[in-house]
Amino acid sequence: MEEPHRRIRAVHSESTLTVYQAYPPEIGRPAAREGSFPAAWKRDRMTWIKPSFLWMMYRCGWGTKAGQETILAVEITRDGFEWALRHACLSSYVRGVHPDRATWQRELKRAPARVQWDPERDLRLQPLPYRSLQLGLSGEAVRRYADEWTVSLQDVTPLVREIHALVRGGEQDSAARLLPQERPYPVGDELLAHLRR
Repeated sequence: MEEPHRRIRAVHSESTLTVYQAYPPEIGRPAAREGSFPAAWKRDRMTWIKPSFLWMMYRCGWGTKAGQETILAVEITRDGFEWALRHACLSSYVRGVHPDRATWQRELKRAPARVQWDPERDLRLQPLPYRSLQLGLSGEAVRRYADEWTVSLQDVTPLVREIHALVRGGEQDSAARLLPQERPYPVGDELLAHLRR
């Protein structure tokens, strides 16, 4: 079956969805240990969450980029994720979705969440011809994410290193078997209608 151009792919259950973030060890390790974000985690900054494991690997270079060495799998409520989608705005102006650039800028300023559709990645982190969602959270959405939506935090850095070592060693099939099993996330058109581009 052919992949649609834009789709949310994620590990999910009936009530939760897993997203990924990369942090320096001084934030990521205490977060995983305590099951909540530490005081050093900035609530007044935008935070980007990614349901796609391989897109996160592309962004953090398999955890080799400075300040992105610790990879967290953050299980959040589906209710929270869908609240963010309902209150999100596209991160860039798209003719036909927005009446005009000024309207989009006003929406972007007001919205506590923003959406980007970025090329999905393969195991070698090369772009694929379809896109996956990135969700930026700010203001109210960041507070809800940290205090209400987060169900669990897990440090998946050892898994990241294991998969990366297999990829580097040319063992693609073995690496692929270790990937989180992401499936299309069942979201209605009404929730994404204002986020298509």
